[in-house]
Amino acid sequence: MAIPSLPAPAAPDAVRHPAPDAPYYVPVGDEIALFEQCHARGLPVMLKGPTGSGKTRFVEYMAWKLGRPLVTVACHDDLSASDLTGRFLIRGAETVWVDGPLTAAARVGAICYLDELVEARQDTVVVVHPLTDDRKLLPIEKTGEVIEAAPGFQLVASYNPGYQHAIKDLKPSTRQRFVTLEFDHPPAAIETEIVMHESGVKRAMATSLVTLATRVRRLREEGLVEGPGTRLVVATARLIAGGIAPAEACRTALAAPLTDDPDLLAAISDLVAVTL
Repeated sequence: MAIPSLPAPAAPDAVRHPAPDAPYYVPVGDEIALFEQCHARGLPVMLKGPTGSGKTRFVEYMAWKLGRPLVTVACHDDLSASDLTGRFLIRGAETVWVDGPLTAAARVGAICYLDELVEARQDTVVVVHPLTDDRKLLPIEKTGEVIEAAPGFQLVASYNPGYQHAIKDLKPSTRQRFVTLEFDHPPAAIETEIVMHESGVKRAMATSLVTLATRVRRLREEGLVEGPGTRLVVATARLIAGGIAPAEACRTALAAPLTDDPDLLAAISDLVAVTL
């Protein structure tokens, strides 16, 4: 069957242009300078770190700082190559091509952020490979088009190594295409500032919540899969700032999302009582 001629691509709804105000981000090391150098040289970047450690906020901040539009894709088991590159759709009596987010980003020179890339199927992951070398090309098999990424395009991916296993890890052929920036929970002083800014609680409460989070993270030695990220600490602080009792806020926003194990929940409850 003949492929219909392609109309001019529609304005990609997935492309989000930089916000006028800077997203709030507090650097921990030299990650900003490293990312800027990677962007200037067209190097793809992998952000590796635990849940809630600031990876997504960092990408949002860097897109703002560099003045680039941002395309974000949440990767998952059912993500197909067509979900990234695009597909033909029937609209009325016509068959039209609609760009996927990866194609849209390549056309306009956006930063394309693939969140938790390791969650995507391997046959989907390989679609990004041609965009990670010097040519910066994206072949569209269904149309025969080969897109040369516009200036400013950069591929950024993230993953959390803490709960990966053999069948859910990135192949070396994919990993070695990226410069890797490692993220972790920020130092206590920085995390306290973040919690205060994002929630509006007083310094004393922010300090106590960060101390609590640090203690809970040590329960990984007792079987906790992953400790609370800064995102959970901020959510807890926001409840407290809204008038919820600290113990209840910690139970619902910090402890419950982490585990269903009664022994671990009891241990976290004890830490809440001691800390707050």
